Amino acid sequence: MTTALRPPRANRSLNSGSVSKSGLRLKWSEPSLEGGWMRQDARKNRERILAAAEEVFGSRGATGSTEEVAQRAGVGIATVFRHFPTKEELIEAALLQHFDQLTERAYALAAKEDPATAWRDLVRAMIETGATKLTLASALADREGVPDTAGAASNRLKVAVSEILGRAQDAGTVRPSVTIEEVYLLIRGLAQASATMRPRSDVLERAIDVVLTGLSQSGRLPVDNG
Repeated sequence: MTTALRPPRANRSLNSGSVSKSGLRLKWSEPSLEGGWMRQDARKNRERILAAAEEVFGSRGATGSTEEVAQRAGVGIATVFRHFPTKEELIEAALLQHFDQLTERAYALAAKEDPATAWRDLVRAMIETGATKLTLASALADREGVPDTAGAASNRLKVAVSEILGRAQDAGTVRPSVTIEEVYLLIRGLAQASATMRPRSDVLERAIDVVLTGLSQSGRLPVDNG
């Protein structure tokens, strides 16, 4: 019997209304600057700012500007700085959200999909968004390494990926000899290549298929009859 995955405890307050079908709590609420809960409009502004920051800094790195973030988010520059006093804090928060969203997606996939589908969808998502993650991380390169908070968020994601890998191996989908370090090396390789020179979407899609085929037990991907 497969054990249900449980997300690790994060340093945030859980939103009690966000529970998956399996009982996993998957959403987090962010505290306000005053230590209480954010008003709904402030929370929506923050979400828009972070989404815009991931687009701007995830594609342009440190050369992106907070002014462009504000414009894309549809808020004033003062609102951006009210939530994130410095550009570095904004980039760091965007990177943290990137890791957290992937971790959240991993547990959601595990709750809803069979091990093979969850594995394929997660690896595909990590490769497709890997260039954004690397560009965000490189924007913080002038600091003394990756922030501890980002390192912790990255570790939480790796735990989730490891568990989903184990489930896929138990189901006979992935070769039992494959390790999480080998998987991460392959993901980083395609992500780094994509960050250096953005490939056409169809080329990246086929490259991901090659990786998944190489990791599969049978050496070929299952046919999607849907």
